[in-house]
Amino acid sequence: MSKKAIWIIIGLMIAAMLGIAAIQMLYINWQFKLDDQKFDDKVFEALAIVKTQLEDDAETINLELFKKSNSKLFDKEGKEAIKSYLKRPNEGWSAGLRNYELSSIPFLLKPEAKLESIDLKKLDGYIRQAFDSKGLILDYDYGVYSMKLADFSSVNGHFIANVGSGAASHQETDLNSILHNTLYSIPLFENGETEVGALKVNFPSKRSFILSSIWLPLLGSLLFTGLIAFCFIYTVMVVFRQKKVSEMKTDFINNMTHEFKTPIATISLASDSILSPSIISNEDKIRRFLGIIKQENTRMLNQVEKVLQMARIDKREFELNLTKVNVHDTITKAVENSRLKVEVKEGVIDTKYSASVAEIDADQNHLSNIFNNLLDNAVKYSTDKPHIVVTTRNVNNDFIEIVVEDNGIGMTKESQKYIFNKFYRVHTGNRHDVKGFGLGLSYVKALAEAHRGEISVKSELGKGSKFILKIPILQSDQT
Repeated sequence: MSKKAIWIIIGLMIAAMLGIAAIQMLYINWQFKLDDQKFDDKVFEALAIVKTQLEDDAETINLELFKKSNSKLFDKEGKEAIKSYLKRPNEGWSAGLRNYELSSIPFLLKPEAKLESIDLKKLDGYIRQAFDSKGLILDYDYGVYSMKLADFSSVNGHFIANVGSGAASHQETDLNSILHNTLYSIPLFENGETEVGALKVNFPSKRSFILSSIWLPLLGSLLFTGLIAFCFIYTVMVVFRQKKVSEMKTDFINNMTHEFKTPIATISLASDSILSPSIISNEDKIRRFLGIIKQENTRMLNQVEKVLQMARIDKREFELNLTKVNVHDTITKAVENSRLKVEVKEGVIDTKYSASVAEIDADQNHLSNIFNNLLDNAVKYSTDKPHIVVTTRNVNNDFIEIVVEDNGIGMTKESQKYIFNKFYRVHTGNRHDVKGFGLGLSYVKALAEAHRGEISVKSELGKGSKFILKIPILQSDQT
């Protein structure tokens, strides 16, 4: 699949995810508004119940209460009606008429007096019971507002001291302001078209209460959206990783084909030459061509063995033959093997042995291959006149550190992330003279870890690379 197609699919998936997320948010917002409206309806239904109960209380005030009440509770007409009622003898009055007069007397109360005669304990009980019946189980503040006083006469079941005098505390002032501007208000004891007072309620935790009713679908939406996003991101990463691996494997197959094609062609040419009538009778020429065939055959076998060796390393189907190995001697032999290739490019290769302890527990063959691969890699990616430096030093008397530094083409930080992966090869632009399968550094990393060591790289594009190998001097046990 081409990169363009992949990016188109990614774009479509992102658009689909954003669309789903937007629809979910719209649904949740719609649900929140719906629950908010239901909440408001329940509050006003509860307040209507409380209003009815307060009015019933005002209508059932008995005569004995009137006898003991301050006369200021009654207007002029009310006072005259009570005096007339009290002067009349009981004889000649039917029980029904008397009861009617008794029930009518409360209506002679001034509307303001009805507001002031509210029993605050009963009011608190009415409100709590009404809210509980509607499922409104949350904190609230309430107050009785008097139009005559232009202020609250009571708040949260307590009378306000010095109402209107400005002596209220800051806390009371803030609460009064909140209640004054609240949405939830219902008039009490209307006198015609004039409002005498109002019962006002505020819910400080209203938003969290409504959210608590939709937290489960909200949480589920966030959870599953996050899960889809995670799977999407992971899938994209896997696609790009697999595409990278596919490209590297394709390069590996192409390189391997090229590496095999040359010796096969050489062997074929040598075989045809031997069968030529002018050469078959010449023993020296036959020996020469047989030597070429053997050399190219060995070259092919080495390439195959390198691939099979990596397969065994991946499956951990190998054992280290640990012996006492002198690192400096092993490096010197590897340097001598690479010196000719360096000198052909008019370059130099230097060694700086600073390690006081150079004898370690290691597999001689694999250790030698590690150094040969690092040096071969330095030569491949060096400039026309390579300068390679191999240094050693001891680290805390526990490790020996070997550094192979070159002045080659270097690599980007992105390439450094994959340099030790199988089949990966650093891009060399228009240069096509760098051969190989991309297995050398992968082999080095695998064998370094098998020796309980590690390898890292420091590089800057155009300024060369530095490979740092650390191997413990003593192995705790044999692998």
